[in-house]
Formats: sequence, structure tokens, C-alpha cells
Amino acid sequence: MTEGPVMVTRDGAVARITLNRPTVGNAIDLKLARELNDAVTECANDRTVRAVLLTGNGRFFCTGGDVAAFVAAGERLPPLLEQIAQHVHAALAALLRMPKPLITAVNGPAAGAGIGLALAGDIALTSAKAHFTLAYTAIGMSPDAGATWLLPRLVGLRLAQELCLRNERVSAATAAKIGMVSQVIEPEALDAVATKIARELADGATSALGATRRLLMDGATASLETHLAAEARAIAGQACTADGRQGINAFISKRAPQFKGGN
Repeated sequence: MTEGPVMVTRDGAVARITLNRPTVGNAIDLKLARELNDAVTECANDRTVRAVLLTGNGRFFCTGGDVAAFVAAGERLPPLLEQIAQHVHAALAALLRMPKPLITAVNGPAAGAGIGLALAGDIALTSAKAHFTLAYTAIGMSPDAGATWLLPRLVGLRLAQELCLRNERVSAATAAKIGMVSQVIEPEALDAVATKIARELADGATSALGATRRLLMDGATASLETHLAAEARAIAGQACTADGRQGINAFISKRAPQFKGGN
């Protein structure tokens, strides 16, 4: 794999974003944060990308912030942390809001900000050798990277409180059991399974997948009536898209649809 803290490669309509600082556990410094934001923005805005796969290079998925860089920053640490958080948060928001699915392949342990990135996937796959630790309060910090937003929605507030405050390590099997991740995959099969799912989603009705992502994201905070109205607008809007017309016609014709990702 070529140099650079974040790598973007293409497999047809699938864009793969790889965190690429394996010698330091893919820890997030300012350069990685900036490049991650740039990579996500590129993939989110590229209409030829119909699914995104996020993973890490090496033994770890992401160990969170680069604590060694934090120590080296000395008195400049507060503005450095703010800069890093701004870039990571912009990337995370784009990953969650983009109109195309996200698959995360957690190839190894995740901690700190790595938790937010790991859990952001619509389909979150994890190696059986991975584990998850919030770790923030253990070093006198509070969570970022969406951890306190995502965790309560996935596992419930009570369990999220315990995980964030006590920093207990969560195994891959437990993470799947409590809803942090979708599936546990044997390490040697993780990349193949993640790639297969990404390709399947990239071949799907992109506009419908995007609308579904948006409805699921907004549903937790919208009133029932507001959300039902949003569902009505979305399904009516899909009838105007090429994907919608293709899907309905294929169903009537009893053939497999050929989605092109058109609006």
C-alpha cells in the first residue's frame, strides 16, 4: 500500500477509504484528520461512487487520537484538539449524511475516535479479533467523533453510560450481541465479506438507499407526524427517479432490476 495516512481506492462503484498509519495503530493526528475529511468529501460528492467501504491497515482499525502528538503539542494542545475534532467531525457527518451506503470493516481493535468511525457504518462488520474501548475518561478526556451520539442510539442510554464512564473493553462477540456492530467475521474472511456487501449495495437503487438512510437518521428526533410526512415525500419522490421506475417495471415484468443509481 502506498504512503499517506488515508488511502482512497476504487473497485467499480465502490470507494474504499483506508486509514493508513499502521505503525501507530492508525492513530489520528492532524494530517490524518485532514486527509480523512478530504477523502470522505471526495467520495460523498462523486456521483460515480455508489457505496463506501471504510477500514484500517494493519493490526488495528483505529486506536483514536495520537496521544504522543498530543503530548508533543504542549501548550498548543487545546487548539490542536479542536482542529482535529473539526476535521473528524466533518468527515463523520458527511459519512452519515451522504446519499450512499457506508460499510465499515473493523479489522482490529478500535478505541477513542475509532469507535465513532467504526459504528458509523450502515453495515458494521468486525473481525473476531477486534475489540472496542472508549478510553477517553481514562486519560482525562471526554468523548468525540460522535461516540456519545451513536452509542445511545445503538445500545441504549444506560449501557452507553457504563461503556463511556468505565471504559470496559467490549469483545467483538459482545459488540454484536448488544448492537454495536452488525456481524462478527473471521479475520481472514473480513475483507472478502465487506467487499461483497459493498458491491451488492453499490449495485442497488442508490437513490432509494440514500432516502432510507436519511429517514433512519432523522427518525429518532422527528415527531411521528413529521416523520410520516417525510416518508410520504420520500416514497413519492422515488417514483420520479430512474431507480424507482426501474424497480417497479422489473417487478411487474418478473425480472431482476438493473439499477443505475439515477435520480
